[in-house]
Amino acid sequence: MPEAVGSAVPPQPPPAAASGADQTGVRLYNERLILSLVRRFGQLSKIEVARVTGLSVQSTSAIMNRLKADGLLRREAPMRGRVGQPTVPVSLDPNGAFALGLMIGRRSCDLVLIDFCGQVLRRALRTYAYPTPDLVMNFFAEALPPMTQALTAAQRRRVAGIGVAFPFQLWNWSAEIGAPAKAMDAWRSFSIEEELTRACPYPATLCNDATAACAAELFFGQAWRHGDFLYFYLGAFVGGGLVLNGSLYPGRTGNAAALASMPVGSPPTQLIARASICQLERRVAATGGDPSSIWRTPDAWDDFGPLVDEWIEDVAAALSYAAVAAIAVIDVEAIVIDGAMPADVRRKLCARVAAQFEALDRRGLSEVAIVAGAIGADAPAIGGAALPLIKNFARDREVLFKDAPIAVD
Repeated sequence: MPEAVGSAVPPQPPPAAASGADQTGVRLYNERLILSLVRRFGQLSKIEVARVTGLSVQSTSAIMNRLKADGLLRREAPMRGRVGQPTVPVSLDPNGAFALGLMIGRRSCDLVLIDFCGQVLRRALRTYAYPTPDLVMNFFAEALPPMTQALTAAQRRRVAGIGVAFPFQLWNWSAEIGAPAKAMDAWRSFSIEEELTRACPYPATLCNDATAACAAELFFGQAWRHGDFLYFYLGAFVGGGLVLNGSLYPGRTGNAAALASMPVGSPPTQLIARASICQLERRVAATGGDPSSIWRTPDAWDDFGPLVDEWIEDVAAALSYAAVAAIAVIDVEAIVIDGAMPADVRRKLCARVAAQFEALDRRGLSEVAIVAGAIGADAPAIGGAALPLIKNFARDREVLFKDAPIAVD
């Protein structure tokens, strides 16, 4: 693992020269592999890890001892009642590393601090009519100090970085969110990475917001059990992500699974116009209601009654059509649906998508599971925070950064 963990310098990615073909690369690969296995299964003993990885028990024990010494793994209570010596499992140490995640959305921005296990320790939220660079940076300047001051000095040295999840080409959607085109044009020449570098001491990593949400589902959720899945995230607008062979696939330009632009319906229109929470916002406003609580309290939509049910039907029709079109191109195991909505709304939406999906002509296509995501409204922010953790600690096939070391699986 990066030598900086536990030292006075935030952990950094290992040198690009390290690869699975040399001793340093093999050690790094094996460490990351074991951390990924423990993350996914919760607790594992050295014997279980050796069996899954094919490493010898002696090698496994040496690696796990080193990870415990680095503060990344911790010993759990012995498991008794079996023949022979008690089995001693290990788990991730929540204090092994920390990360910040900044989500810049079309209606709100969110800053979170998470631990090594993905638990949100602190958060700050600001809603707005539309985002501008000044508004976002002012929010960040106010919200960051309380986040880091809540950590001890030793914990602050273990902050791996800050990940930023934001929609690409924000200026293209000014009309859809009712924002002045001139105000949104400010994003064209604004470098969020450079500004964050000036505003905080931690390295910044940028990612499309929906791809970041997909990363949260892969890294901290349950969808990793499906080797391949297509991911829909419904925020102010809909977005998507794609996982192939257990790896997040960002694409040539980081814009893979740009599902918002997929044509659906007849006459065809982009999915963004049919399957976004902005459509619910407009329904509420048209009846004289106040839609702002959609963003202030994304876990409680009790005020909107039948409008939500009508919105679910329209969204389900569009998503089911998009899902059929997508699996005609990519043979995934599952369609995962998540978003900034209450859990019961997400469950109803998934059920309606599944029902409408079944009713469509799918001759020649493989069966696919339609499941709800596990993260919810926090997915883009947590996914942003996951980026530095993925960059520093994930096994190579999970890493979406080109400067990460390459190892043979």
